[in-house]
Amino acid sequence: MIKLERQITICNKLGLHARAATKLAILASEFDAEVTIIQGERRASAASVLGLLMLETGMGKTITLLGEGPDADAALDAICALVEAKFDEAS
Repeated sequence: MIKLERQITICNKLGLHARAATKLAILASEFDAEVTIIQGERRASAASVLGLLMLETGMGKTITLLGEGPDADAALDAICALVEAKFDEAS
């Protein structure tokens, strides 16, 4: 099984709020991969909106992405692109 790890900093003003968490969860669900997001001592499945909100991730915080499965590389690429695009938000 392919296991990958990446780190990225949240750069949108509101952080990983409900709309951003929903976009991330929908995106993560499109891949044949199990993606876990870690911030500090907390971890959550990238496909769980509630889990992502429980991370309480704000602007400037660095998260670790762990990917496992056939599409892990593509899933992490897509999630990183979404974060870098500030979840397609205006600010």
